[in-house]
Amino acid sequence: MAKSKKPVDAEHDNERVVTHNRRAKHQYDVLETLECGIALRGSEVKSLRNGKVSIEEAFARVKDGEVWLYNCDIAEFPQANRFNHEPKRPRKLLLHRREIKRFASQASQKGLTLIPLKIYFKRGLAKVLLGLCRGRKEHDKREIIKKEESQREIRRMMQRYQNR
Repeated sequence: MAKSKKPVDAEHDNERVVTHNRRAKHQYDVLETLECGIALRGSEVKSLRNGKVSIEEAFARVKDGEVWLYNCDIAEFPQANRFNHEPKRPRKLLLHRREIKRFASQASQKGLTLIPLKIYFKRGLAKVLLGLCRGRKEHDKREIIKKEESQREIRRMMQRYQNR
């Protein structure tokens, strides 16, 4: 008798975050996000599991109907010796054609770019959370910092009054 599969629960998704792109939240307005797979070699997967990756300067581009991730620095895996990978090579992102068309049409608009927001493992597979982003101006950044600071100050005051 075959066992029936249980419904997948969002909080028990077996997701392990490897890295976040912290600068992206500050430098860009994230308009939309999309989860996609990433084509990796064995030594790259080992380095990812060890957390040896940087996506601070990474971006994605649509080229010949495929989405590629550039400037993602995955450190070499020392035990892979001659079978190692090139740290900053372009990596193919795995998306459906309709997702590529939809994202490509939006990303081709002036001022929009595809930025990786985080890399994580989900059910044993490496995934990239790709964001469709618009760059912020310097005055926008300052304004957001002021808002966050005032929110922090309000929270502090609320805690002081609650602890009395």
